[in-house]
Amino acid sequence: MSNNFQQRITILSKYSNSLTEFGRGIERETLRVNEDGKLSQEKHPSAYGCALTHDSITTDFAESLLEFITPVAKDVEQLFDYLNDIHHHVAVNLPSEQYLWPMSMPCYVQTEDHVELAQFGTSNIGRMKTTYRQGLKNRYGSMMQIISGVHYNFSLPSDFWDVWSELHNSPLTGQAAQSAGYMGLIRNYLRYGWVIPYLFGASPAICKSFLQGKETTLSFENTGKGTIYLPYGTSLRLSDLGYTNSSQSGLNICYNNLDNYLTSVRKALSMKDPSFTEMGVVKEGEYLQLNDNVLQIENELYASIRAKRVQTGNETPSQALKARGIEYIEIRSLDVNPFCKLGITKEQVHFLDLFLTWCASVASPELSQEEYKACASNFNDVVTRGRDPELTLTIAEQTFDVAGWGEWLNSQLMEMAIVLDKNNDDDCYQNAMQHISPRFSHPELTSSARILERIKQTQGDNGSLALQLSKQYKTELTEQPYAVWSEQVFAEQKQESIVKQKQIEDADTLSFPDFLANYFANANKA
Repeated sequence: MSNNFQQRITILSKYSNSLTEFGRGIERETLRVNEDGKLSQEKHPSAYGCALTHDSITTDFAESLLEFITPVAKDVEQLFDYLNDIHHHVAVNLPSEQYLWPMSMPCYVQTEDHVELAQFGTSNIGRMKTTYRQGLKNRYGSMMQIISGVHYNFSLPSDFWDVWSELHNSPLTGQAAQSAGYMGLIRNYLRYGWVIPYLFGASPAICKSFLQGKETTLSFENTGKGTIYLPYGTSLRLSDLGYTNSSQSGLNICYNNLDNYLTSVRKALSMKDPSFTEMGVVKEGEYLQLNDNVLQIENELYASIRAKRVQTGNETPSQALKARGIEYIEIRSLDVNPFCKLGITKEQVHFLDLFLTWCASVASPELSQEEYKACASNFNDVVTRGRDPELTLTIAEQTFDVAGWGEWLNSQLMEMAIVLDKNNDDDCYQNAMQHISPRFSHPELTSSARILERIKQTQGDNGSLALQLSKQYKTELTEQPYAVWSEQVFAEQKQESIVKQKQIEDADTLSFPDFLANYFANANKA
């Protein structure tokens, strides 16, 4: 018989020491823009070393789209010390006429041709990374790919998994319990993860240039200043207009256990897309995409949450998961927070810790494809009209409005917060809940409502507000001191990245076509 919530809280309270030292990492993306708020056309600054091999500073889709990566931290203060130091180093070494865009949706971009693909050198792996991006550009366009987000990597302590077995009356132990537990967490995140764009979504408005003249079925309103918005929208970044891929809707990824998940991912990797086949892979000696499958590689599978395992050697993500199970999960549905210089706050991290622990601890039945589609529909409704007082969500055959679901969830998360705070001196989880929980019944307190109000106060110009914040944050970041690292540490990271990239380039012995053939032959191994 399954434990009810109060029984689970009792068990967790008994073993509250198993809920300390979560593993955390942050990946923050941001565009480099010019003084006029337009996308920088300059190359990746040499001061940051080589994007292919740098430990902390790389690029994502575009040459102007920076990505900052922290080490894993068991302490929230240390995590933000890392993130602050990376931002400080980047700001100090950023050309004087450039700034870091503080919002998820892009700045003004005249045409897609103004988006240069990220370059990673002449090695085969570097060329593969750029070719993958070329494929994304040809398949979906460049505008979608320069949207910025914050990814949160999270792992529960190893001691938690014995407790998980008791919580769920499961005979599983060790890595089997851990992988099953993370899959349960993922299923609950798919059910209830709409709370993340509702609470923290901060992209209800976009520059009209983002559409590039394309029509949309979304009911935008116009500020008259080149900015369009959805009155009740929370995160256009996560809508069909943004960082999603409708061509993947029929992949039927299964999240009921790790084996089924890996089987469905591998099946998706072998599926063909007629439009991609018609496009071709190579034209006049130039690669248009890596292949004509629905997914060029596993990273092309768009998802709000991913199961992860650190890869070794030439492993693909799914091979690493199959060999050693799930190590941590990656949350991908966080907008850049425009109200802070780092794009995310400690309060958000504490809420994420709490919510993800709750997702792992409560019952998580198997997810049918019908329920999965219903969850996706809830998510899409929240990102486009989450603050609409008429919106209702149906989960596990129960229907409530957002305030109703929030009241139910808040009561459970607050009890969970008390358990998590038992080993902390500052009541950080309860404090986070006290500040964030009112947003469910007061949508005007959500990030999307607040940023929309700020836009309207800035003569309705999203770009002007973002540029104002960019300049303010650059000053703040430049003036703050290093907390754990130093300019010398970053100088060493830069030099190491240059040496590593050269070593990779010098070690290449295969032609690029042969390299790709070997890569996909290995990737197809079970």
